[in-house]
Amino acid sequence: MTNRLADTLSPYLRAHAENPVDWYPWGEEAFAEAQRRDVPLMISIGYSTCHWCHVMARESFSDPETAAIVNRDFVAVKVDREEHPEVDGAYMAAASAFTQNLGWPLTVFATPRGRTFFAGTYWPPDSRPPMPSFREVLAAVQEGWTQRRAQAEESADAVIEALARAAETTPSDLPDAAALAGAASAIADREDPQHGGFGGAPKFPVATVLRFLQAPLVRRQNAAAADAGRRALSAMAASDLRDDVGGGFFRYATQRDWTVPHYERMLTDNAQLLDVALDDGDEVTVRGIAGFLIDVLEREGGGFGAAQDSESWIDGERSEGGYYLRDAAGRQGLEPPAVDGKVITGWNGLAIGALARAGAALGEASWVDAARRAADAVLTTNRDASGALVRASLDGVSSTAVATPSDLGLLADGLFALALATGEATWAIAARGIVDLALDGIAGDPLLSAQGIASSPDQTDGDLPSGSAALAQAALTAWRLGAGERYRDAAASVVHAYAASALSQPFAHGSLLRVAAGLVDPPRQIVVVTDDPAGALAVAARRADADVVGVVSPAQAEEFAAAGFELFAGRSGTEGLAYDCRGFVCLLPVSEPHELSRERVAV
Repeated sequence: MTNRLADTLSPYLRAHAENPVDWYPWGEEAFAEAQRRDVPLMISIGYSTCHWCHVMARESFSDPETAAIVNRDFVAVKVDREEHPEVDGAYMAAASAFTQNLGWPLTVFATPRGRTFFAGTYWPPDSRPPMPSFREVLAAVQEGWTQRRAQAEESADAVIEALARAAETTPSDLPDAAALAGAASAIADREDPQHGGFGGAPKFPVATVLRFLQAPLVRRQNAAAADAGRRALSAMAASDLRDDVGGGFFRYATQRDWTVPHYERMLTDNAQLLDVALDDGDEVTVRGIAGFLIDVLEREGGGFGAAQDSESWIDGERSEGGYYLRDAAGRQGLEPPAVDGKVITGWNGLAIGALARAGAALGEASWVDAARRAADAVLTTNRDASGALVRASLDGVSSTAVATPSDLGLLADGLFALALATGEATWAIAARGIVDLALDGIAGDPLLSAQGIASSPDQTDGDLPSGSAALAQAALTAWRLGAGERYRDAAASVVHAYAASALSQPFAHGSLLRVAAGLVDPPRQIVVVTDDPAGALAVAARRADADVVGVVSPAQAEEFAAAGFELFAGRSGTEGLAYDCRGFVCLLPVSEPHELSRERVAV
């Protein structure tokens, strides 16, 4: 039996198209059917490279008897969390009322209006005390719905109300340098002194935290915390978490010493760790990650796929990690794990920015070209009929899922980096327009809104920056380029809203704290005006410790200035000079590479 998932955009959903479960994709049709039959929704959320999602699919969703129970008592909805992050976030927040063991696959039981009254993650086909079997869970939920429906609906409404209250924030003052240094210390206190990194098992790369520890303010005010971040990267780069054959990092390690990885390789982790390694001066790791992004994840026509699977076929059987455990010779002749080819807007923004910065810094024009191809692909394909950006595309077909604030913020910041790497103002103009759109406010998932279900109030970082922090960072970058004070004000307003939470839980707010540090420190901005973008002066600028490095021709400087980026104003007639500025106050221009300090200097 082929269900409704065969023609969807998501590879994760398509993988369930032959299940005997009568799946619906996320949409109005499923809600209407649940209301018509007056039965609960069973909403199953996962993603294509999720190992335990595959396991549950094989054990339960492929079993005809289990499927018959699901089809009889529920309307089953399958959701790709990568395509619909707001749906995932809303139901993950609701699930936290029922279980502390959050993760994927996430299984949510909801009223016909989509309000959660019970939830959990993976359940096995047979009971494994204290874990019940999936069939036992189905039976208990069906009994609760039919015998104690009023109680179930009351519980669902209480969850909605609690999440609405949790979304309320109390603005506080912007953190000063001392407060941010203290937050860095709180993070460093969690360092594993034996194996590096933070916390115990399982152990994650936590790239957002590492980026905060690399902030110039932290390096200056709390060198010990910054060193903990360096040790974390060194430990990961030397561990089983890094694929030393194919480049790039796996999702996380199940053991404290970075061994026994969960073998999926994600675009999000690797794009961010590319920036971490670049700032740390680890060129070997930078080149490995860049190679993985371009050689494995880049799609035909441009753009980067979401992830490479942990599983592959070896000797006729599915193997979790077996491919990656082989050396280069051992991988020859094996079919590599599949790539989820979804080109996700914000995730590609991370890759565009990282490859543009690394390519410019290390003189790798092919990396900048890959970033340009991705930017072209996203801006062209990831749009709906009205021209609005959407969440993702696959094989040149755009999704109907709306873009999130995180998508817009991450894409905009990546485009700003591409503008600086290429000297082409058009990318910065496009980025500013995206920031403006996001600051004006964008609609969330329409089905959640129609059912009165708010998006998750959680603005902590997960495997990438929170939506608020991503937008704040893009606004801060726009201000650093001279787009106007309104952008700094926008970044500051986000930090005002979440500063108290960030300082009390710094490990969960690394990206917001990095923005806060950028508001305290005047930015270092270097503009080189030259007709030789590969010359010694340009190379010296790109290797300098600065927040903005732009290498432009006189004509390009004029284009930036004409577009309203004041950092470039008055530079077009000064070929062969470098301007070194702190917060738009500049030293006298220099023409010799040795006159341009690699370190940050006061102005």
